Amino acid sequence: MTELAYLGVADAAEMIRKRKLSPVEYTQALLDRIGRLDSRYHAFIRLTPDLALAAAREAEREIAAGGSRGPLHGVPFALKDIIDFAGLPTTAHSKVLIDNVAASNAPVTARLVAAGGIMMGKLA
Repeated sequence: MTELAYLGVADAAEMIRKRKLSPVEYTQALLDRIGRLDSRYHAFIRLTPDLALAAAREAEREIAAGGSRGPLHGVPFALKDIIDFAGLPTTAHSKVLIDNVAASNAPVTARLVAAGGIMMGKLA
């Protein structure tokens, strides 16, 4: 199989929907790749592996039980650090805003989470 990190979103979503790919396995593969490469690229300013794996386990249970929240169910995503995710700082990559913890999700975040998307972290 192609390295999981190279799967396109549509292919990954289809494989997850057909239960040919575990959301947990896919999320862990992406976390592993980020761990290997992010010190070089500095794309993430905040990685949330515990949150991501918990959401992936929940998605896997729901999908195994026949549930579907839609085409993004079980698919990981990351947010630019100008978009709120409840409980995480939204800093716009500025030290001035380091204590700016989001009280609630931005509308786009709420929609992604409701659709079963798996939050991986915040991007620079």
